[in-house]
Amino acid sequence: MKTKIIVSIIIALINFAPALSASFDAPTRDDGRWYYVLNNSLPSEAHHQRHQEIFGRDITGYNHMVLKAIDQVQGTALDGGGYFMGRDATPPESPIGHILQLFEKPLLSPPRKASYCTGATYAAFVETLNIIIPASERAALSEDRFEALRMQELDGTRREDHVKFWGRWNADNTGHSDALIQYTGMGKVMPPNSARPGDFVNIIWKNNHGHAVIFLGWQIDAKGEKNMLYWSSQPATNGLGDSQTRLSNTKSVTFVRLTDPRKIFSFDVDTSVDN
Repeated sequence: MKTKIIVSIIIALINFAPALSASFDAPTRDDGRWYYVLNNSLPSEAHHQRHQEIFGRDITGYNHMVLKAIDQVQGTALDGGGYFMGRDATPPESPIGHILQLFEKPLLSPPRKASYCTGATYAAFVETLNIIIPASERAALSEDRFEALRMQELDGTRREDHVKFWGRWNADNTGHSDALIQYTGMGKVMPPNSARPGDFVNIIWKNNHGHAVIFLGWQIDAKGEKNMLYWSSQPATNGLGDSQTRLSNTKSVTFVRLTDPRKIFSFDVDTSVDN
């Protein structure tokens, strides 16, 4: 009798597993309502590895995997790791402070331990692909597409802005949409009311400077103003960490959701992008 029960449980688990996996191997859905986060649910520290647990509770689809990827990237710099930008410095700036790999192949050899915003969001994007794409599919990634994803040239020098995938991600104030929508067709723009934790965001401040972040949720502060919670690399968190800003501080925000990660295997590396 016990044997039959155990066998029945195993069969049930096997039958259930594909459906469970499928709920995360699909684009994230939303109901079009603003996604507010309660104060008492937030961690007290900027540096933590609980994004999947805290912000992914009711998030399915690829965004849940982005939150898991954030935790992995944050784990490489539990104190933030430092923030630095300076393309002409010696050693030069590093987008992210650890060896970032896609399908176990390195995309850069970091010249510094510090990071900056587009490098942080790109690292989370790459780790999301590592989570979503199983080993059985990875051999389909062509060499020219992998090369387009590299963050350095083969000689270790900086990959310039607007050059291939990373160059578009890293350029100007529209990198997420340039890379994920125009260049590869892997994502789509979402209105702010539909934003969900794990969406990629390009912020343009009122001084026209930009910031690349990953959305975590909305809050209403004591003055009744809408605040956006996000994860990225910034000076205020000594590099990688959670931060927030009032929406009134921004000139524009563009939310981009990852919807078709397997286009990593089919995008045209010579696609032009309107800047």
